[in-house]
Formats: sequence, structure tokens, C-alpha cells
Amino acid sequence: MSLTGATFLLAGVAGALPGPSAAALAVAGGFALACVRLAWLAGGATPPDRPAPTDRSASTDRSASTDRSASTDRSASTDRSASTDRSASTDRSAPTNRPAPTDRPAPAAGAPYLTVTHDAAALDPRTGRRARRAALSRRVAAVLDGAVLVAGLTVAVLPLSDAAHRLPIALAGLCLTGPLQVTGLLRLPGRSRLSGPELVRRTVDVLALGVSLVFAGWMLLPNGPVPAVAGVVAAGGAVVLAVLAVAAVAERRRRPGAARCHAGAALTLTGLTLLVVLLAYDAPDRTLPLVAAPLVAGALLTAAGARRTSGGERPGRDAAPAAWPRLTAPAGIAALAAGIHLGTAGEFSTGAMALGLAVIPPIMVGELLAAADQRRRVQRLAAREAWLRRRLGPDARSAGPVSLTRADLVRAMAERSGGALLVVDLHGVGGAVPEGPVPAEAARRLRAGAETRDLVARLGDSEYAVLTDLGPVLAYALGLRLLAALTEPYPRPGGVARLGVSVGLAETGGGDPEDVLRQADLARRRAVQLGRDRVEWYDAYLEEQLVRRLDLERELPGAVARGELDLVYQPVVALADRMPVGTEALLRWRSPALGTVLPAELLPVAADLDLTGEIGRWVLDRACRQLAAWSEGGRELWMAVNVTPRELAAPDFVARTATALAAYDVAPERLVVEVAEPVVGAELSTVVARLAGLRSVGVRIALDDFRAEHASLAQLRRLPIDLLKVGPHLVGPGGDGQRPLIDVVANLADRLGVELVVEELESEGQVAGARRAGCRYGQGFALARPATAERVEAWFEEYPSTAR
Repeated sequence: MSLTGATFLLAGVAGALPGPSAAALAVAGGFALACVRLAWLAGGATPPDRPAPTDRSASTDRSASTDRSASTDRSASTDRSASTDRSASTDRSAPTNRPAPTDRPAPAAGAPYLTVTHDAAALDPRTGRRARRAALSRRVAAVLDGAVLVAGLTVAVLPLSDAAHRLPIALAGLCLTGPLQVTGLLRLPGRSRLSGPELVRRTVDVLALGVSLVFAGWMLLPNGPVPAVAGVVAAGGAVVLAVLAVAAVAERRRRPGAARCHAGAALTLTGLTLLVVLLAYDAPDRTLPLVAAPLVAGALLTAAGARRTSGGERPGRDAAPAAWPRLTAPAGIAALAAGIHLGTAGEFSTGAMALGLAVIPPIMVGELLAAADQRRRVQRLAAREAWLRRRLGPDARSAGPVSLTRADLVRAMAERSGGALLVVDLHGVGGAVPEGPVPAEAARRLRAGAETRDLVARLGDSEYAVLTDLGPVLAYALGLRLLAALTEPYPRPGGVARLGVSVGLAETGGGDPEDVLRQADLARRRAVQLGRDRVEWYDAYLEEQLVRRLDLERELPGAVARGELDLVYQPVVALADRMPVGTEALLRWRSPALGTVLPAELLPVAADLDLTGEIGRWVLDRACRQLAAWSEGGRELWMAVNVTPRELAAPDFVARTATALAAYDVAPERLVVEVAEPVVGAELSTVVARLAGLRSVGVRIALDDFRAEHASLAQLRRLPIDLLKVGPHLVGPGGDGQRPLIDVVANLADRLGVELVVEELESEGQVAGARRAGCRYGQGFALARPATAERVEAWFEEYPSTAR
């Protein structure tokens, strides 16, 4: 839309299109979008800004452990698309950090989600306030929609009118749009009465900027007589623009949505003012498209601001007034206008010089007010710090409970302009932090590890916060020191206790304290998900990941019942003759809300929600059914299904597997159960016992992701396996000219009577290297890509039926 508008604007300036038509076409798309969004808000709905989810499997169908066939995502090699999470998943934390579900009754079928009645509002004042605020937001959106519509129609009718009527039309549009904009802005939610000092400061800012804009307008108007309409509109527009610009700058931190609305109104009125001035001077038609840029930007900013305020924007705390653009913008505008005039006209009139000098007094007064504000802020900060120190006491860093609360922390953050906040969460080994001396000792270590000026507050039973003046890098180092101190053993009667620690870090930067607390807590939650005993730094991408995680946790329960799971199959072939000998079942979740979800995302969430058993049963049943269908066609293949130690530990796993084989009349030796080698070591005895039970039934066992390390080679003799799956990195030449490591592994596998399968083969060179090493089977993109059952079956038709 922006490119189209710019194209029409350039075409009008170049004379390829008539000026009025180019201006109308340039603003059409932006104003249409803004009006539609404001109409949604006026009707009580939320504009659909977010695009529909897409199926990302085509570009990321790789999750390296589940889909070795892709070359772009190898990092998830531990996260195979089997029914379970074999990855050394970083997301193993207990699901205690997910927000609790809201306790509200489900709406009746066909009824709106929330119905506000007079009785309900009377019983619950908060409900009444919310209803009144929502109604006010709708009315404001309707008024702003009317203002944007009038401004757009003013430009749209220009090509339909003759030259004599264009100036009255533009004046009428400006006179209608201005009052509508002012009415809507004055009724925006969250507006509060200005204090005396703030009103004085705002007035001085408006005066300085207004005089500089009037001076700039005078300097930039063409030489000669000034049409009365152009002079009045330019002067009035400069004053209104000053008022709106100062309001936008003043509200940008306290009410960002309202600031956008003020900025949008300023741009819209600037565009209409420029249009009136151009028409009053009988400017060439090719100059009219120049008004399109401020008009479109103003309409879209107004819509964006109204959308933000309609979401219940809460006024934040005022920050220190910035020197720019309050003090520097008026001087810069006046100096720039004077330079342009000097370069074109060469001299200043007496009136122009007087007006230029009039810019200086309000700027000087503004500087004095800014200095006084800064002194007052420093005094308040010093008083607040002294109060906090008195509350902590002289020995606060060495003994006594943490006495600061969340409210104290929020007040302290509001007085600081920089630094960082660390949120520290303590976890007991079996769940809650043990009672007794451990919590007190943890608080003592936390205070002792903090810097002298750092503030330590208690946010919950086992959650603390540290507010520091240090920069982000030094704050991260502080988090690591606190982590090391808090994870040391805690002596207590009867032995020692150990705690897990998760630290989230967020920069304060003068932002809203509640937002900083939320960001630090999000980073802490990510640290918990990644396995605890770590420090995580907040950034916007982290928040996107957490929101994505919450979406997955919301949608995954019931996915099996809704029929949203699917399997794709990647063939395994004999390297000697490229004949297919088996397939591996790879899991996909086809979510209507989230698109195709790969196991790298799916399986960690399933593990946290305790859904791996349900999903594993579905995968085993579907794989056996597909294997039976292929066997009926006379093709004897094996089917590999991935499981995790958690699934293997289930008491009924062996019996359940035997039942599934019997249900579809599948020979047990045609089923291959794969387990990842990196996760076997933690539960080796349980895994060995369960795999032995599967072999007694006749099921074959494959050890996946074999790393060929010393520990791996040592435990290989203990595992009852039939197939050993290795990556292509073993096929390459060894270091210092030694033979490839695959030769060593192949020799060991031959002695143990185990067949080798080289996976993730993505080039003919890798295939040739695996064949030379004596590996019998291969799997990867160079041989066959994963596909649906129908496509794999069609691929099978190219080869004669063979039993392997």
C-alpha cells in the first residue's frame, strides 16, 4: 500500500498524472485502512492485525532429530519426530510457571463472552468501570474515525471539482477535521489534570515551538503579498501543531497510545493546512500530491493510537522530561528556516527579525524550568534512597530478613533512570524450598552477593528481586555470582540441602516499572524452561518464544482427539543397490491455529503437559496400521518408531507394544523401536530392562544419534540393540590423516552383530563414503525425502518387492 501511494505521489509530482487525482489516489489506501480499523474499534471489535498462521513445515521440515533430511536445522537432532522427546530438551521444567487458567464460567452457546448489565455493574464496581471505559473508547474511536473520514474525503473530491471550488472545499475539510480531532483527543482514556508546574512547563514548550513554527512559516512563504487565507491558516496551523506536538512528546511514555493519536492529528492537520496554503497561492497542480505523505501517516498513526488506548492502556509514571525535542527542536526549526530564507531572499525584514528573536525567551525559560525539574528529581531520589537505607538498617547486607516489598521496588525503579533488574527464583530439589534455616540463609547470601547500592526485595515465598545501577553486562556478571552463591549446599540438621536457581535479567532504562518487572519475570521463566541454574537475559525474541510456548500449551491438549496429528515417513535404503528396506515414522502436528508444528517445539511441551504417553500410543498405533497396509501389498519393510526413556519406563509399554502388533497382525521383527543414545545414560538400567523385554517379544531395537565417544563405546556392549544409527560426520576423514571414525564404529558393530544405518546423508559423496566403510543401510535427502504415506508408497512402486 505504501509503495502504491508513493508511486501515485511521484507520478503526480512528475506530471504523469493530474495533481488532484494523484493526491486522491495516493491517500486512498491509507485512509481506507485507517477508517476500517477505527470502525472496528467503534463497533467494539479488535482489528485483525496478525496474519493467519502458516504451515512452516516446508521451510523448517527438519527438526534435525525428527527429520534428518533437512540441511537447515541440525540443532534439533535430539528432537526426533517420534512419539517422544528424546532431545536433551532444554524445556524440561515443571509446568508450574504457566499462568493459571482464569476462573470464569463458560458463556452460553451463541451468547457474547461478556454481558454487562446494570445489576452486574452495581454489584461489581470494577465491571461497571470497565464497561464505561469500553463505551468511552468506542465513542472516541467513532469521533476519530469521523475526523479521518472527513480529511480523506476532502482530498478525494478535489479531482471531481473545478479549480475555483477547491480552496473552499479544503477550508471546509480543515474546519471540520480540526474540531473532530480535538473532541476525540480530549476524551481519550487516561487523561489527567495537569499540575501547576507541569501546566507552566507545557505552556512554555507550546509557546517556544509555536513561535518557531510561525517564524518558519513566515520565512518559507513566497515573497510578495500573502493571501489572507494562507496567512491565517498558516499561523493557526502552526499554533495547533505546536500544541499537539508538545502533547505527543509529553505523553509518549505515560500514555503511548494517546501520544500516537496526538501525533496523528498533528500530521493530518499539517497536511490539510499545507493543502489550503497551496490552493490559496494557486500553486501548480503537480505540488498537490505533496500533502499525501503527512495525511496518510497521520491517519495510520491515529488508528494505531486508538487501537492501543482501546486495549485498556494504563497511565504510566512520568519520566524525566527530555531536553530533546522540547528545548532543541524550536531552536533548530527557527535556525533552519532562517538559513533557507537567507539563501533564497538574502535579507530579513524588521518584522521577521523581531519574530525570530521572540523564539529565544521561551527557550531560555524552558531551560530554567528543566534545570529546576532536574534538581527536584535528584532531591526526591536522594530522599527515597535514604528512606530505603533506613528501612534496610545498617547491617542489612549481613543479617535479618529481606524487608523491601514489591511496592518498594516499584517506587525505587520509578526514581532511577538506568540499571538492571534481576528476578531470582529458588527451587527445591523435590519441589518447594525446604523450610527451616534454608530460606533465611538464601536471603543472607543474596544480600551479601549484591553490590552496596543494590536494593533487594522479596516478591514471593521463594522469589526475590535485585535492583542494581550496573549496566547490562555487569548486571549479568552479578547474576552469575548470585547463582554460584545460591547453588552452594545449605547445611541443616540431618544433612545438607541444595537449591535450584533461575535468574531473569531486564534493563530498566527509565521504562515503566511494571513492564520491567514483567520482562525480568519472563526471562526468569525462560531460565526455568531451559533447565534452571542459569541466568537469562530478556529480549523481544524471548518474549515471542514465550508467547509461542503459551500458544502451544493452550492448543496441544486434545490434539489427538481432534485428529490433528499426522505421520510422514522417510525411507531407509540398502546402500549397495538403493533398494528400500524400511521407513522411519516422523511426527507432525497440523494445528489449525498454529500451522504445522515440528517435534522440536511439540515434544518438549508434550513432556511438560504429561502428554507424551497419549501421543506415543497414537504414533505406535498409526505406525503399525500403516506397516500392516504396506505388508498386505507384499512388501516386507520395517517401521522405526522413536520413544523416550520416559515412555520406556511405563510398566505397560512392552505389553502395549505387543497388543498393537497383534491388533494389526504385524510381525514383531518388522517393528523397530528407536531410542536416542544421549538420553540413555541417565536411566541406563531401566532402559536396558525395557529393551530386553521388547526383544523377548521379537521387536528389534535401534540406538539413535550414536556419538562414538568413549562412554558411548563402553555402554554399547550393555544395550540389547540390533541397529546402530550414526550421523554423517563419522564418514569424513579422521584428524591428522587417520582413517574415518566410521571404520572404527563399523568394525565394532560387526563384532557385536549390529547393523549400521548412516542417517542425514545429503550428498552422493557421503553416500559413497558410508558404502566404502561397510555400512549396510542409509537414510537422508540424498536417498529419499520424508513424505506422506501415499507418496512413499508411490516411490516404492519404482522398486521390486524385497524383504530385508
